[in-house]
Amino acid sequence: MDTTPLLEGYRRMLRIRRFEERLLMLAAAGHVTGHFHIYIGQEATAAAALLPGEPGDVIYTNHRNHGHLIARGGDPHRMYAEILGRRTGYCGGRGGSIHIAAADIGVPHTSGSVGGSIPQAAGAAFALTRLRPGSIVICFFGDGTFEEGAIFEAINTIAKWKLPILLVCENNGLDAPAAPGSFPTSATAAERLTDIPAAFSIPSVTIDGADLSGQLNLFQTLVEQIRAGGGPRFVETSTVRWPGSRPLWPQLIGGPFQTAWIGGEEPPGEVAQWTRESDPLVLAAGALDLAAIDELDAAVITEMADAAEQALADEWPSPESALVLTGQPDGIVA
Repeated sequence: MDTTPLLEGYRRMLRIRRFEERLLMLAAAGHVTGHFHIYIGQEATAAAALLPGEPGDVIYTNHRNHGHLIARGGDPHRMYAEILGRRTGYCGGRGGSIHIAAADIGVPHTSGSVGGSIPQAAGAAFALTRLRPGSIVICFFGDGTFEEGAIFEAINTIAKWKLPILLVCENNGLDAPAAPGSFPTSATAAERLTDIPAAFSIPSVTIDGADLSGQLNLFQTLVEQIRAGGGPRFVETSTVRWPGSRPLWPQLIGGPFQTAWIGGEEPPGEVAQWTRESDPLVLAAGALDLAAIDELDAAVITEMADAAEQALADEWPSPESALVLTGQPDGIVA
């Protein structure tokens, strides 16, 4: 079996996991003031969906955006700098976690509004049919999106015009808590989320969001179909929410991921069941060499530590730059 796509997908998952863990450490040390959302547990979806991407493709995402940016090739240093409010961030430290825009890698905007990415993605997909045929839009959103009315108008337009767009609904509502201070999953009258796009004649499928190999195969096929003029496709990825994302503010419950857990060492009790049954890093490792994973992981840990340290040492935006109305604050070039 050719493990090259699987190994590259795993590398991207490791980069996402270690980025998020380092961010949680920065937050625990008091360096992060604004709210942020963590992508731990959903890494396989971003890695697989963006692996067949090309430079001309456009990515739209939501508040849980770090994994998408990393998988697309985002610079961890500039991402940390943005979240920490430094002038070297992607938006000069003005967008924060929820609004990172990285036009140089095809991410023109991150929407903090639930469902806000889909109407924008539809417009971008329409533009691509005129300006860059063969390029596509990949749009990520959560299951709560279907409680927003504008989404139905956008999906209808996407279907009617057969726009080149891959709609990826990341449903992390499995095992979602309903405890005080937490957010339950979405409520919709549809029996299945895929019933909604299917009603607009958009081919739709549900897949296990922790299955890296299955998603690699699925997204490769769907992206090829879209590029060939087949029109939009819809994927619902179902994942069990990482325990550290259950509180109102994410917490590094159980500590950082350990590759020893792959070899059978028991994870801490707080994350033991989730790690064994739902962690894509553990589930995908069986098809790879553990020594290769350890080597990749060591390099990624160093990369993220260096990126965070550099961001912490970067300058804050100057007060005068708050009056800049056009261009990049403080002369930062995207």
